[in-house]
Amino acid sequence: MDHVTVAAATLPSVPLDFQGNRDRILESIRQAKAQGATLRTGPELEVCGYGCLDHFLEGDTELHSWEVLAEIITDEVCKDMLVDIGLPVRHKGVQYNCRVLCTYRSVLAIRAKQALAGDGLYREPRHFTAWSKKRQIEEHKLHQAVRAVTGQKTVPIGDFILETEDTSITCETCEELFVPNNPSIYTGLDGAEIILNSSASHAELRKLEQRLNLITNSTRSNGGLYIYANCSGLDGEARMIYDGSSMVILNGEVLAQSSQFSLLPVETIVATVDLSRVRSYRTSHSRNVQAAHQPEFPRVHCNIKLSRSSSDMFISGKSLSEERPIKLLDPMQEIYLATSMYLWSYLCRCSAGGFFLALSGGLDSSTVALFVYGMAKTVLKSIQNEEQTTLNELRRLVGIPNYNPETPEDIVSKLLHTTYMGTTNSSEETRSRAKRLAQQIGAYHTDLNMDKAVAAHESLIGDAFGGFQPRYESQGGTASESLAKQNIQARNRLVISYELAQVSLQARGMPRAGASLLVLGSGNVDENLRGYYTKYDASYADLSPLGSISKTDAKSFQRWAVKEWNMPILNEFLEATPTAELLPLSEGVAVQSDEEEMGLTYAELSEFGIMRKVYKLGPWSTYLRLLAERGDKPGSPQFIAEKVMRFFRFYSINRHKTTTLTPAVHLVAYNPDDNRHDLRPFLYNVNWPWQFNKIREHVAMMEKRLEEREKKQ
Repeated sequence: MDHVTVAAATLPSVPLDFQGNRDRILESIRQAKAQGATLRTGPELEVCGYGCLDHFLEGDTELHSWEVLAEIITDEVCKDMLVDIGLPVRHKGVQYNCRVLCTYRSVLAIRAKQALAGDGLYREPRHFTAWSKKRQIEEHKLHQAVRAVTGQKTVPIGDFILETEDTSITCETCEELFVPNNPSIYTGLDGAEIILNSSASHAELRKLEQRLNLITNSTRSNGGLYIYANCSGLDGEARMIYDGSSMVILNGEVLAQSSQFSLLPVETIVATVDLSRVRSYRTSHSRNVQAAHQPEFPRVHCNIKLSRSSSDMFISGKSLSEERPIKLLDPMQEIYLATSMYLWSYLCRCSAGGFFLALSGGLDSSTVALFVYGMAKTVLKSIQNEEQTTLNELRRLVGIPNYNPETPEDIVSKLLHTTYMGTTNSSEETRSRAKRLAQQIGAYHTDLNMDKAVAAHESLIGDAFGGFQPRYESQGGTASESLAKQNIQARNRLVISYELAQVSLQARGMPRAGASLLVLGSGNVDENLRGYYTKYDASYADLSPLGSISKTDAKSFQRWAVKEWNMPILNEFLEATPTAELLPLSEGVAVQSDEEEMGLTYAELSEFGIMRKVYKLGPWSTYLRLLAERGDKPGSPQFIAEKVMRFFRFYSINRHKTTTLTPAVHLVAYNPDDNRHDLRPFLYNVNWPWQFNKIREHVAMMEKRLEEREKKQ
């Protein structure tokens, strides 16, 4: 029997970090080999990093990728190993996203990607061309950097099956799995037994199960050994986060799965299988009728043997891998670990001294504070698991060479500065909540009164207009005056936040006194979509952990943290009415309710966001969808129409605000991020005359029909 041990490496995608990527790839090969593997695959474009964007258009990126590959295959760890590595390759003047199948001092073949990801967060067609010559190979002239170490001049490139002495291997890369016409269907029918999938699949809440089911189903009908390797960590755009979960699947059964949202710089999983199980699985008559009709793929032959005999297995003590259940996190754990990885990866990569957060005492900013606390818990757990890389990074960030944290609160105390920025319109309830939450999670907390700064700005306005002073509406002013008075409070918080972030460590006498803190924003995805925030207020920042998480999920996360982290103080945030506290208080209680002012609930904003972006519905189609879902309840057409038109009007009025949205970790499909994910105009006719008139006419018709039905009854 042919027993083979295969490995999938989960690595962070760090664009243009050629040295770091080289070292991590080599370490993954070492880990694979130490566990008995003879075949190793890794993430998509792992040599240069997936998120190079327009750096892919530079010749340097390909040059350095080949240089790194040359160093990898000259390392003796590659001896007796088949290694699958991803890098950009320019062939006949056309650049392809490729997998290079290689071994020690030898390149065997280059497989070019056939289906490119070009929607949502992805821009592959901007940088690469899909290989369109199905079941064809050409001779590729190897780069000089590799020629020098292999002695080869050319190798095959294209669409092929690699034949070793004991099995047949093929590739499909990321997007090719998600299109209807999967390449592995046809290579599998033509005899390929092992399929390598190198991926850069980003995380979204509640989406992992769909992705993993698709991967497991890929071999359930056709049989085969499927090795899926995904990236981990934060990409170079500071938006896309990869959650790992690499897998090895045999005939639809999961044999191995890596961690989701791990802080490990390298995680390599292995599985040992009997390839005769693939062959026996494929004895179905109907499957083999199709296989007999399958046009043949070109074969690239190599004299590598991957398998070991049963006697060798017995002597080495290696046993066959068994099926295991897929590991899935619930959505709140996903939020916890995804934001932890996001914050930690960002902090480590930019080497800042920590974070600064304007803590208002409301739900959004308190949720962001919890994310930092969650990051500290994740970091501490990693250190307790003896992951030395995490401890070394933490010591470097806090500037204490022998630092050994014992609690997450201790880590937070060194990495998070929170400040309550109150005005005369702020309540004692929010001030107290902010202070007590900061104390509980260990943050360094300060309390400021902004009235002097606000008064100074309003004095400048008075000087500019001969003594004119804006007033709130409740004091006889216009809506425009009232908005100006609210916005000046909000914008002052941003200015003060950045100054506090720049001097915090020095003023506190911390070891890294010359470093600045990263300012955290606290806007949620629903308010970003509606434009319900002040442009350049405290929702703007260096990064936005909450920026693609809904208000509904933020509340659910706090309820989860109350139980899982034993934090009953969060019930106060959950029970409080969401308010910006920018209007005068009425007997010490805030009178401004966010949902009342918006005219839309947060649940409705989430619903509209999904319809607009995910379902790709305009105003008219959104109205019809909601009308069909609601039924013919009295008043429904008019009520729904007003909601739809209100949403789309304010969405288009405030669309310009998204041009300056702080980069947010991408965790929901309707994130209105300005130019990476949501390619829609910034300037509209905000009244949508054709669409809204069509809705109004339909409402009138529906109301008439409802009246006629009532008369008949």
